Amino acid sequence: QVQLVESGGGLVHLGASLRLSCAASGDTFNNYAMGWFRQAPGKEREFAATISWADGITYYAPSVKGRFTISRDNAKNTVYLQMNSLIPEDTAVYYCAARRGITAQDMGVDTPWNNPYWGQGTQVIVSS
Repeated sequence: QVQLVESGGGLVHLGASLRLSCAASGDTFNNYAMGWFRQAPGKEREFAATISWADGITYYAPSVKGRFTISRDNAKNTVYLQMNSLIPEDTAVYYCAARRGITAQDMGVDTPWNNPYWGQGTQVIVSS
């Protein structure tokens, strides 16, 4: 059973940085794409960034491109989301997701609800 555990959220000020972590277990992830999605209050869950575990190819939503960086550590089975230049619009619960047999880009453009594995989420609040 795939398990994803996020950590690293918090309350920060405008312009600050945070790094989120997603520890994955329960399978061999070489054939997976991993992603970070977020859901703000009253809004739909949306894609932020995805990465192909095997080759590290990444894909970003326009709203975060240039500010966020997704990466993975194969030895630790962990995916990271480095978030810089945070703005209040980044306030949301951030979720890690995993999906087997898909590219990073396809995972990003598909509806989030087709991803079978999710973490519990970690809250990020950016104050102005």
